Amino acid sequence: MFDPTIYDNLKVGFENHLYDLDNLDELISITDRKDQLEMARMSREFVLQFSLRDCPDVTGEVVLSTSLEDLAAEIMETPGSSSGCRLRLRFRLVVNDPEVQCPSISSILQQSWPEQRKLQHIHYIFEDQPATYSITAEVHFDRNVNEDQMGDIPDLCDHMVNVLTQLSQMHN
Repeated sequence: MFDPTIYDNLKVGFENHLYDLDNLDELISITDRKDQLEMARMSREFVLQFSLRDCPDVTGEVVLSTSLEDLAAEIMETPGSSSGCRLRLRFRLVVNDPEVQCPSISSILQQSWPEQRKLQHIHYIFEDQPATYSITAEVHFDRNVNEDQMGDIPDLCDHMVNVLTQLSQMHN
């Protein structure tokens, strides 16, 4: 009989809640979904991207990943190992003035996830004038997550929707 891994259980938890926000609550729209197996390293990554229904230009993503080491430790029930997955949240939007808007993005993320590491990446095409800047803001949970955090998924998704709302207001 198939015994789902921590990765599988958390993936289903995120899918269930986010698809309910899409199909039942009609608050978000799921815009992309990836479930990849990296054959060279035998790792897995799941990405579920969504946006608010009224603002498709600002997206949020749940990124859940696991390594061969984590999967092996879980399946082999290795003593002393802390099995689990890595979790990142990503937000993408286009801004005109990153010097002003990036600190605002950082402040918005800080309100929801004060304890987590946050990064922002700025991308632009040099030849484009006037330049627009594509921002990718990430929240990293620098520890393994497991089924003990399954009950946190609804709150985490609600925080993501709140952040998307604030970012979309800044975007407009």
